[in-house]
Amino acid sequence: MSEPNPGFLPDYAAFARAVYETGILSDPWLYGDPRFSMTGVVLSQDFAARLAEVGEAVAYLHEEMVEILAAEPELLKSFFHLTPYQQLMWETSGGLWHGMARADVFECEDGRLQCCELNSDTPSGQPEAVILNQLLQANHPGLIDPNAGFSDRFVEMLRESNAKRTDDPLRSVAIVYPTELTEDLGMIAIFTRWLEAAGITVVSGSPFNLRRTQTGIEVFGQEVDLVLRHYKTDWWSEREVVWSDAESYLDEEPLEGPLMALLDAEVQGQVTVVNPFGAVVTQNKLSLAFFWEEKARFSPEAQSSIERFIPETYRMTGLSHDRLRAERNLWVLKSDYGCEGAETVCGPFVDQDNWEKTVDLAIPEHFVAQKFFSAKANAEGFIPNYGVFVLAGAAAGYFTRLSKTSTEYSAVTVPTYLKP
Repeated sequence: MSEPNPGFLPDYAAFARAVYETGILSDPWLYGDPRFSMTGVVLSQDFAARLAEVGEAVAYLHEEMVEILAAEPELLKSFFHLTPYQQLMWETSGGLWHGMARADVFECEDGRLQCCELNSDTPSGQPEAVILNQLLQANHPGLIDPNAGFSDRFVEMLRESNAKRTDDPLRSVAIVYPTELTEDLGMIAIFTRWLEAAGITVVSGSPFNLRRTQTGIEVFGQEVDLVLRHYKTDWWSEREVVWSDAESYLDEEPLEGPLMALLDAEVQGQVTVVNPFGAVVTQNKLSLAFFWEEKARFSPEAQSSIERFIPETYRMTGLSHDRLRAERNLWVLKSDYGCEGAETVCGPFVDQDNWEKTVDLAIPEHFVAQKFFSAKANAEGFIPNYGVFVLAGAAAGYFTRLSKTSTEYSAVTVPTYLKP
């Protein structure tokens, strides 16, 4: 598979043309401003190793949590309050949840590294991480591209996942995603490119394009060995509002037909799902509160990782409204399945009136309160959010965004390189 190699790019206009020509990334501008930066973030080998350590440790924390919950089903029910279909996803997963994840890591002003969450359900950013590094490598001579082997490791992860189910080689994959959302098209395109280059047949569609057969699952008439799931677990299930003044979703019912078909085929050993549906628990931000509130249940090594890498996090149900109102500068409120900054309110970045409204309107069962930490800005005043991709438990690449605040999700995405 050929990689984009336009050579040295003199300006953003030339870079934008190269972006379009990849056929993967699009929209080099966002609201009239550059969406990307041509100047890469350069990590030392030591700092990159520290980031990788955090990503792998946090993934391991989630694995240990899954084992604890599998051994104590009542603890899962009392802590997470899953809906009936979310509970079904969990129970049929057999404790499987991981194939690919992205840990969001920040460097604090005091030098600590903090992971605010692990995106273990439908992690994104892979096209930007890989393609930007390739496009701008010539502009950064002598530096190492840490994402150069990402595609091979991605395909190998899928093959290993499938091999746990069957001895037959991985021959066909269905990529299932929300086809109405155009922002996912680059990811679907690059996954398709990587898989087809490895000789694997690919078909893509929405959950409504799945069909149960006697021998497995087919999409548009193509029976597949593996379903690469880029459709969020909470979208497969009942959809619940998290604000007391919000109207119910128009599509609040679960996707019962497609979900039951896929779960049945998976339970029968006829198809592999990646990420597995156990991610319905690991993606839930109540897991971050579980680490702190149930820390004594974890191994000594895991307890150390919780204290080192996870900001203190607690269920909102365990904190009084009066305390949260009084301690605005100490807390960030996050909903259980909110993503990309949605349903995340950072106390220090809003005024007291808006904070109190947030506290009053949030449905406590759906929120956690996480201790605010001061992220370190770079020389230009931007805060790097380091995304550490984890494939099959091992760090596999980096995705960096720069923003003025740690909760700004319309940030500039930059290539990430390593010093030799």
